[in-house]
Amino acid sequence: MTDQPDDRDLVRAAKGGDVAAFEALVKRHERRIYGLARRLTGSEQDAQDVTQQTFLSAIEHLSGFREAAAFATWLTTIAANAAMKVLRKRLGLPTTSLDEATEPDDAGHVPHPEYIADWREAPDRLAQRAETHQLLDSAIAELSAAQRAVFLLRDVEDLSVRDTAKALGISEANVKIRLLRARLQLRERLTRVFGDEKRRYEPGDHAHGLVSRRALSGESP
Repeated sequence: MTDQPDDRDLVRAAKGGDVAAFEALVKRHERRIYGLARRLTGSEQDAQDVTQQTFLSAIEHLSGFREAAAFATWLTTIAANAAMKVLRKRLGLPTTSLDEATEPDDAGHVPHPEYIADWREAPDRLAQRAETHQLLDSAIAELSAAQRAVFLLRDVEDLSVRDTAKALGISEANVKIRLLRARLQLRERLTRVFGDEKRRYEPGDHAHGLVSRRALSGESP
């Protein structure tokens, strides 16, 4: 079995004019980039356009890629920027930050969950079911564009807070706030389906308040 060259080797070869090396990078990352663009824009056509633009931009600026970050991270940042431009154009916001226009209360406000309950089954068992993945995809699509972008880049693509902020052109503090809000909303959405009504807590239940907040935010006890 022949070992496949890693991204770094392919990038260096592509910088030297090896077209096949860049084509290998496209083949390796195209599906992931399309999936990200599809979730960010909510449109198959826009996702195709974003994917194409991402790789065109990548090859155009490849000589300036310093390799300090992983190629996949750099590519994801390009794709996120391209998708945000599509969304700004769709909303008629050519010069205004999408996030500023759609998140007026990011000064620290975090909504309190309305539905708090223990789940009927362990989350790791539920995660193995196809229906859970479908529900999560649907819930992610229901997030605001700003929250969805942060959640996808940070929790799905595993970008750092710093790289996520850079990709979206917002502060690291706003990344953290929007990520928390997205996680809370997704957790509540799933809890309404998988939660045990008999083990539901009222939002003001002080006996379970700390536990509930930790569960919803993903903190360890």
